Amino acid sequence: MVISDQKVTEETVQESKVAAFESSGTMSGPLVGAAAATRRRRRNEALLLILRVMCMSSSVIALSFMVTAKEASSVSIYGFHLPLQSKWSFSESYEYLVGVSAAAVAHSLLQLLIGVSRFLRKSSVIPSRNHAWLIFAGDQAFAYALMSAGSAASGVTNLNRTGIRHTALPNFCKPLHKFCDHVAISIAFTFISCFLLATSAVQNVIWLSHH
Repeated sequence: MVISDQKVTEETVQESKVAAFESSGTMSGPLVGAAAATRRRRRNEALLLILRVMCMSSSVIALSFMVTAKEASSVSIYGFHLPLQSKWSFSESYEYLVGVSAAAVAHSLLQLLIGVSRFLRKSSVIPSRNHAWLIFAGDQAFAYALMSAGSAASGVTNLNRTGIRHTALPNFCKPLHKFCDHVAISIAFTFISCFLLATSAVQNVIWLSHH
């Protein structure tokens, strides 16, 4: 009886060990999967925040170069030397670009502050589908507005560089090269901001398709 009781006890202990091992094995899978999913989500959200920083930075550069675009010089027409003074505020197209760029900076900064705050609290950067749709609409609207502003400013700048055919009006960018260079850089970064905001809008669509 003593031997049989020992065998029963040993079998019970072995069964308990096996059950404990199986239980730990089935629980480790979901836990590891959840941890991996969390890491992927955090990594994707960090990339979204980096993209938002890039959007804001390019808009700030476009705005800065445009508002500093001003220069005074002179030009020769029919042998007469005439003084020239050019400034971004003299053109409605440039004023439009400044206004749109400033609004894009404010939009990107607001979304960045909200996103960073939630990221540091380890919450989802995009808390809901409604929030994602709102960001998507804002990014898309500002992308179109920046494209429009950049196109309008490009037309004026091209006219300054080439002059007007069949008239004595010259290439104003020769005497006002600093002004034109500032405007050209501003327009370039305006289109970069447009591309980055469009990319952000696409990322929001991808997020919506998975939630």
